[in-house]
Amino acid sequence: MMKMFRTLAAACAVSLLALGAVQSHAQPAQAGKDSATTPDYVPHTGQAGKDVVWVPTQDALVQRMLDMAKVTKEDKLVDLGSGDGRTVIAAAKRGLTARGIEYNPDLVTLSQRNAAAEGVADRARFERGDIFESDFKEATVVTLFLLPELNLRLRPILLDMKPGTRVVSNTFTMDDWTPDETAVLAENCVNFCRAHFWVVPAKVGGTWRLGDGDLRLSQTFQMLEGTLTRAGKALPITEARMRGSEISFVADGRRYTGTVAEGRMSGRSEGAGQAQEWQATRSAN
Repeated sequence: MMKMFRTLAAACAVSLLALGAVQSHAQPAQAGKDSATTPDYVPHTGQAGKDVVWVPTQDALVQRMLDMAKVTKEDKLVDLGSGDGRTVIAAAKRGLTARGIEYNPDLVTLSQRNAAAEGVADRARFERGDIFESDFKEATVVTLFLLPELNLRLRPILLDMKPGTRVVSNTFTMDDWTPDETAVLAENCVNFCRAHFWVVPAKVGGTWRLGDGDLRLSQTFQMLEGTLTRAGKALPITEARMRGSEISFVADGRRYTGTVAEGRMSGRSEGAGQAQEWQATRSAN
């Protein structure tokens, strides 16, 4: 896969560079070289990295990814494999506190230099590190442009993050974790024009006491199945899903919406022209 990807990336690099779509600066990376001695270091598209070749995310897609995550100044963004720092810098220019984790020390130095040149060095932080050994649980938004198998390795870590954390990936998916949203750049984009967006769901699988009934839920990522049992009658739930800490489902002709926190659900149900509050507490996992 890596060989295939590198071949694809090299082909894409040639194509993108020919179109002038990639803001690349063509000089070969020199792994392990002291970046302090290479002040003019610039990477080139397709160069080898620790886990993937380096292909910069197009600036228009960076902006689209930030839009998909609906970032605000209160967010903390972490870019895994931050390359030349463009996603972190773009986030910082929107007022976020942003952090890039990058294995290549030359790219880290370049990113710091770019952030300073853009006047956002106080909000854009870069560090050299292995994304699989780094702690980034403070993030409310995670961005990445990695291979599918690397996304899959990261998936358990992402799913253990705080519910509501937003994840945006350039091009590559998370296997059977279906994106909540996918966007495609329709103009001025030839390769790697797609972004996928997920919201980390709260873990709600198990049994909940809802009024005088039992709500039994089985969960596959953000999707839910189950029953609401009342008076010995099990009613299937439909249209059931999570979006972060928000839950919604339909049972017995009523639409339930609410939020989940610390073993408790609460919200509002509507049906037959009536609305009422509802609460549920976890009774079994």
